[in-house]
Amino acid sequence: MSPKRDVVQIESAGGVVHRAGDNGGEVALCGRDSPAIWVLPKGTPEPGETREQTALREVREETGLEVAVVEYIGTTKYEFVRPDDGATYDKTVYYYLMSATGGDLSRHDQEFDRVEWFAVAEARTAMTYENEVEVLEKGLSMASR
Repeated sequence: MSPKRDVVQIESAGGVVHRAGDNGGEVALCGRDSPAIWVLPKGTPEPGETREQTALREVREETGLEVAVVEYIGTTKYEFVRPDDGATYDKTVYYYLMSATGGDLSRHDQEFDRVEWFAVAEARTAMTYENEVEVLEKGLSMASR
């Protein structure tokens, strides 16, 4: 029997960035080519940042967009094991509904290969993780109020 490893608690924050497009609502997603994924922008807090500040900075860095928080959406929680250290991580991600106020997707950082605007229906099917689709749905229902 292998020794029990500690579970490391970590958190990050990000957002559902939406805008009105020519054919309805659109959301910004971040993509990687290998492995192929489409996800919501999010990342790790820097020392002294609030969750909202982390979300604003990470979304700005990962998408190239200037954004404003509209309201808090909620959290996702999941566990994963890092192959490099074998540790188990229990992660909580805090999401905010955001509107794009400027910037340009071409200015995204190198963490992702591509950042694109997706029509809402396309975003739902393109997104890799079901828990993020649920966050998207909740955020969009809040935006439509």
